[in-house]
Order: sequence, then C-alpha cells, then structure tokens
Amino acid sequence: MRIFVTMAAVGLALAGCTKPRVIEIEDAWVRMPAVPSRPGAAYFTIEGGPADTTLVNVSADFAIRAEMHESMKGSAGMASMRPITSVAIPAATKIAFAPGGRHVMLFDVDQRARQVGAMLLTFTFADGSHMQRKAYLVNAGDPAPDA
Repeated sequence: MRIFVTMAAVGLALAGCTKPRVIEIEDAWVRMPAVPSRPGAAYFTIEGGPADTTLVNVSADFAIRAEMHESMKGSAGMASMRPITSVAIPAATKIAFAPGGRHVMLFDVDQRARQVGAMLLTFTFADGSHMQRKAYLVNAGDPAPDA
C-alpha cells in the first residue's frame, strides 16, 4: 500500500511539471509571387490547444493586405477560390493551410522581404489573442519545404 501511495504522489508531482497545452503554429512558409505585382501565399499548420477557438485573421509584416482563402474544385472540375472570414480550430486538432486548400493570400508584398528571407505572420483569434510566427520565403518555382 505504501508503494502505491508513493507512486501516486510521484505521478501527481510529475503531472504538475508538464506545461499546459497551448495552440501551436508550425511549418509556416510563404510562396513569393513570380511577378512582384501578383499576390503571394502563406501556409502553415495550427494545432488546437485545450479548448476550441477560431482563427479570424492573419496578417504579414511585408504585405499591405492579407486574406484567408480556401481553394476548391467546382462541379465541372474547375478549381476556384473563395475568401473565408474565420476557421474553427477544435481543441487538440491539427488544421492545415496548404497548397490546394486553405491558405492566406498576401497582397502588395514588399519585395524587401526577399532580402530578409522571412516574414512575420500575426495570427488573431476570436477571443482577441494574438500569436506571431516567422514564415520562411520560398521563391516561385522552387519546391515547397518539407513539412
């Protein structure tokens, strides 16, 4: 019995040392436009934290305007894209923003970003919280980074 009580106490102590689960944003990258006047696109993966939340905006330090979009295939097999105003992020669930699906269109990209090699993305959630992540740049025609 004494061993059981000791093991339970050690287990509780260790559980108190673990970090609480938070939203994670991983593998952020930006496809730069081939023509400077055209938009770029940002991609990333969000892993939900302990509670459901909603992503309501993404902005970039080297873009004048950013919009969340979703690509889809129409009934005739033609690809199309539509803006989306929010994305539900269920607790402990990964949501991908990837080529051919959800993404962030970046308009009027400042070409000085190429010298830096990265952009700072700011993610805004429905509760008003913000997170920032560095997104590495990939030139048009170059392969996408391995996720």
